[in-house]
Amino acid sequence: MPPTETTTEATIGTATDPARYGTAHREPAEQRFTVGLLPLLAEAELLDSPAGWSAQPTPAGAFRLEPVRLARDLPLLTRWMNDPAVAAYWELAGASAVTAAHLRAQLDGDGRSIPCLGVLDGIPMSYWEIYRADLDPVSRHYPARPHDTGIHLLIGDGTNRGRGLGTTLLRAVTELVFDNRPRCTRVIAEPDIRNTPSVSAFLAAGFRYATEIELPGKRAALMIRERSLRNLL
Repeated sequence: MPPTETTTEATIGTATDPARYGTAHREPAEQRFTVGLLPLLAEAELLDSPAGWSAQPTPAGAFRLEPVRLARDLPLLTRWMNDPAVAAYWELAGASAVTAAHLRAQLDGDGRSIPCLGVLDGIPMSYWEIYRADLDPVSRHYPARPHDTGIHLLIGDGTNRGRGLGTTLLRAVTELVFDNRPRCTRVIAEPDIRNTPSVSAFLAAGFRYATEIELPGKRAALMIRERSLRNLL
């Protein structure tokens, strides 16, 4: 069962542009920085926005992440969540309200998790959650580093499963994270330990198996890919 990290669409779209909130026009006397503010400033852009990330070329075609728009994407995501192969691990089968509640928990949050469609050659075919692992409850279960970035994913269409596409896309998304989040030194994931195809896809994509961790609702395999090994994989 995926974690319930939260994010906000407002933060995604506007927090990185202070002029849009009027903060760029404050009088200098209001801009008082103290040592205590430094941690907050470091987290001012929790994830940046995948909406601005370029497409990543892959052997299967051009792949990009498109942040979810609830009105546009809810029917598609609800259908995917009701696929038995997906529901077995995501536990979000049911009416569209179930999927909507899961998405709103992120879209109405603080920007630490961004739900995205994975679009391959213009076709939405997967769902991703890009999140700040170091700010997530999962960080209590391993020695997290600042700006560790986590990923959750599902392949939406059964015809795209079982032919190595998951590995290809995991490589692509990891490259996108490293390209666009220079302070991130590691990408992590925590698939259900029972989900052998998922664990195998992470291993084939250059992740290493670190340990098993007990999370709410599942026992997970902690998978880690290091930026320092990027050019060796």
